[in-house]
Amino acid sequence: MYLLRAASSFIRTPKQIVTVSGLRFYSVAAGSNTKVNYNVGTIGHVDHGKTTLTAAITRVLSKKGKTKFVKFDEIDKAAEERKRGITINIAHIGYETETRRYSHTDCPGHRDFIKNMICGTAQMDAAVLVIAATDGVMAQTKEHILLAKQIGLQNMIVFINKSDLVGAEDLELVELEARELLSEHGFDGEHAPVVKGSALMALEGLDTTSVEELLKVLDSLPEPERSEDAPLLMPIASSVQITGRGTVVVGTLSQGRLKKGEQVQIKGFDMDSTSVVTDIQVFKKSALQVVAGDHCGILCRGLKASQVRRGMWLGKPGTILTSNVIKANVYLLSPEEDGRKTAIRSGYTERVFCSTWDVSAKLHFKQELLMPGEHIEAEIFFVNDVPIKKNMAFTIREGRTRTVARGVVTDIFEPLAIDPAFRDFNLQTILPKLKSIYS
Repeated sequence: MYLLRAASSFIRTPKQIVTVSGLRFYSVAAGSNTKVNYNVGTIGHVDHGKTTLTAAITRVLSKKGKTKFVKFDEIDKAAEERKRGITINIAHIGYETETRRYSHTDCPGHRDFIKNMICGTAQMDAAVLVIAATDGVMAQTKEHILLAKQIGLQNMIVFINKSDLVGAEDLELVELEARELLSEHGFDGEHAPVVKGSALMALEGLDTTSVEELLKVLDSLPEPERSEDAPLLMPIASSVQITGRGTVVVGTLSQGRLKKGEQVQIKGFDMDSTSVVTDIQVFKKSALQVVAGDHCGILCRGLKASQVRRGMWLGKPGTILTSNVIKANVYLLSPEEDGRKTAIRSGYTERVFCSTWDVSAKLHFKQELLMPGEHIEAEIFFVNDVPIKKNMAFTIREGRTRTVARGVVTDIFEPLAIDPAFRDFNLQTILPKLKSIYS
């Protein structure tokens, strides 16, 4: 594995991987290829115990010889995180139970870094929503549920943390509030698994019952559907260059399979490169092959750091579509959904989040106003060519602080020359030039 010692210096170590925009600790061997890899993550409000729960899971499993114990400080170790005492970068922790391999994403809960959380949930098969019994549902609790639903997450487990600090009646109220919130956002709140306990007590070895129960619930979730026979596609979450060897790109395969020695294309953001895969790392060891659902690091020979960035896609050569103009169905969230209180006009410009990328975009639609709670068909113009597919979901965030709209891609147009600052943006001359790439 590769351990990040500085931005441009790496050493080999059998213990862990650390990547530029997230930490990855793989503490079990990859020999259990018969086990399905399941992508799970902890989400929820800041300081509700997501990272503590993640560390507690590794401690409980380490006692059974299933993983190496990863301490809280090893997960929450970025300099800014230590300084502020909150998780900002995404951490990926690998562990095994009797039946499954898990790639566990510990998502940040701080509002300023919500795009990392969006990137994290986009790679999950299930999420563990952590709610502190002492606080109940909070602002980021609601926002994380909303974002999880918007990117298509189906399975949600609730872990009510710090349950030892409140009475039975308060605990019951928190559970009721959590179930109602899930139902409001389209999840099956009535039947959602709810586990109550203390992550800190489990971490300290005082009471591990709740963590063991949580792991049983995770093992009981339905197997995820994987598109292993589709063309290779992996949205890139992070990357780092290794002097003399190439660049490691990190992500989760959304479809297809990849073998060592195969040629790949890395495309997006007005860049396009090809490379040969010289190494694949999964769960501590090199792997000859990875398939859809696997979270991995891929060493691309000769690829420079300047040729890749988060948000690009890695895939089978010739299969990645990029464009800076799409058509989409857009829904403007209502005030009851924590959206805007006022309408937006055609020409509205904000940031669109999709897959692992986010870019500035301008919306155009025919009617004068789009009111909160209404749907509309719109053309969306991006400042860069981005990798995109039909039927992909995306969100629009205002000022990077709150989600105000969501949408689904219905058509992709051939790229156009657009000023990144949207100067001299004349729709009367642009609209007649739009041509679907499917026509």
